[in-house]
Amino acid sequence: MPTQLFLTRFLNAHFAASVTALLRAVHVQPAHPHAPITNAFAMELLVFVLLLAYFAIVRLTLDVEKPAAAQHLAEMTHEFVTEQGESIIGHGHRRFTSYLTALGLFILLCNLLGLIPGLESPTANPVVPLGFALVTFLYYHYHGVRVNGAGYIKQFLGPVWWLAPLMFVIEVISHLARVLSLTVRLYANMFAGDLVTLAFFSIVPIGVPLLFLGLHLGVAIVQAYVFFLLASIYLSMAVTHDH
Repeated sequence: MPTQLFLTRFLNAHFAASVTALLRAVHVQPAHPHAPITNAFAMELLVFVLLLAYFAIVRLTLDVEKPAAAQHLAEMTHEFVTEQGESIIGHGHRRFTSYLTALGLFILLCNLLGLIPGLESPTANPVVPLGFALVTFLYYHYHGVRVNGAGYIKQFLGPVWWLAPLMFVIEVISHLARVLSLTVRLYANMFAGDLVTLAFFSIVPIGVPLLFLGLHLGVAIVQAYVFFLLASIYLSMAVTHDH
């Protein structure tokens, strides 16, 4: 039986049977039928609920004359994402604002959970960054086809027609490598941050670990921004008309 956080134990105690039945219905056999919900999934679910609550609070407290703190934060976030989108993607960037905002906030909160005692960063589990990477991969290719139609294939063929078959293979490998790059970068940094913090808390429980908590905070913010930035760049490259 894997080690379970408090929230994970709670979810498995109440929903294990239903989740196991659902997994078996789609021909997936959980490794632990009595505890199919993992810590990573429980943490992602927590982040999902927190974001829903945040967006609900922002919506319910909207006020032009006396904006609340949540509204100020939402406006700052929207302004940041809009400015980044305009500078990186350019024309038509507003279409992608909602996705990039949700992606950035979700990854940031996932990264920051590791700072809270009794919780852990789900991004320290390779499956979670892989999910972010795959969704981003599908998202930017979808919009590349939507904007350019059949002409999107030109991005994979290069400028010289007789090198097109070779360039196509290279470009496909390059795009698949983006998934690996996004996954490993986020996973490795968050796993290392969690491991270092835990190690120093075990050795010196007072004082010194606070430095590593600060380092973990910085890594969490930087890695969320790097993922957000790369997603924006890939979108920009996919939707441009100049292939």
